[in-house]
Amino acid sequence: MSRAAVLLLRLPVLLFALAAGAGAQAMSIRELRMLETNEKDGKAYASYYLVGVLEGLREGVEASQRNGQKPVFCIEGRRLEPSMARSLYQTELTRNADSYEADMPVQLVMSGALKNSFRCTR
Repeated sequence: MSRAAVLLLRLPVLLFALAAGAGAQAMSIRELRMLETNEKDGKAYASYYLVGVLEGLREGVEASQRNGQKPVFCIEGRRLEPSMARSLYQTELTRNADSYEADMPVQLVMSGALKNSFRCTR
């Protein structure tokens, strides 16, 4: 993969980190749905956001492990790629529809998806 492609994939993570650092609120499930339907390139923007959330959660778990804390989910050599973000999110919403309300943050859904899909075995 070219360096430009790698940087492009990391862009949502950087934007997410900047927004979080600036005190911006996380996007809700409702807001993500509105973005997908109301914007010209909304589906693509939503996908970039989901990749950013996925990468941010992964970075957070890796940082907690470096600090000696127990991880919330474990990759343990399994495949977890940015292209999986949307399917993880959608699957979690479908499986646990009663657990999530439209005003809950997308990060909560993605975190649940990662906990359920990448359980720690050790």
